[in-house]
Amino acid sequence: MTSSNQTQVNLVTALQNLSTQYINQYQRINSSLPTVEQDDEWPSPCEVSLPDSEKKLSAGQTFWHPVNIEAQEGLSFDNVESALELTLHHDIKTYFTTLYSESIDASCNEGELSLLFAWSKEDFQRLQENLIGHVLMKQRMKQKETVFFAVTDEEDMIISVDNETGAVCVEQVGCDPHKKIADSLIEFIAMIKPVIK
Repeated sequence: MTSSNQTQVNLVTALQNLSTQYINQYQRINSSLPTVEQDDEWPSPCEVSLPDSEKKLSAGQTFWHPVNIEAQEGLSFDNVESALELTLHHDIKTYFTTLYSESIDASCNEGELSLLFAWSKEDFQRLQENLIGHVLMKQRMKQKETVFFAVTDEEDMIISVDNETGAVCVEQVGCDPHKKIADSLIEFIAMIKPVIK
């Protein structure tokens, strides 16, 4: 297995482990799965029906947990790369094609953040449109091309991957990254801890 493929396998495993940690920690604290507002227009394989626990749910809420994205889903960034005339860093492609999930809250030395994921195959398409918009803005402003994957507890601050190097950086929306916080996405995932709010 090549080093690049090994890194991707490790990133997949790291993301799956983090999501399991988050759910286990949530269940220890709350004695249930996390809940989210149910939206009939955006169904997700993450939604879980637990008949015995329905009485615990507020109206319009559903339980959820992260779900591994199966290969047959056929999720790809080919259309994004074609639209941008750019090859996206392999880490960001692996990150967004590993799990369907609601955002996962976490913390690191820099503070608190929420990791972003696609909620479903349809949401993956919406995510791609947002990423295209972000990269086009960077290109128009003649800034380093980055791809965001998390938001922070500070307004207008995002966590992104430098598309050229794969380094994880903090940047203010509309500005160049101002601080590198990890050399790679897998290193960053290893640094963070789930936070239950």
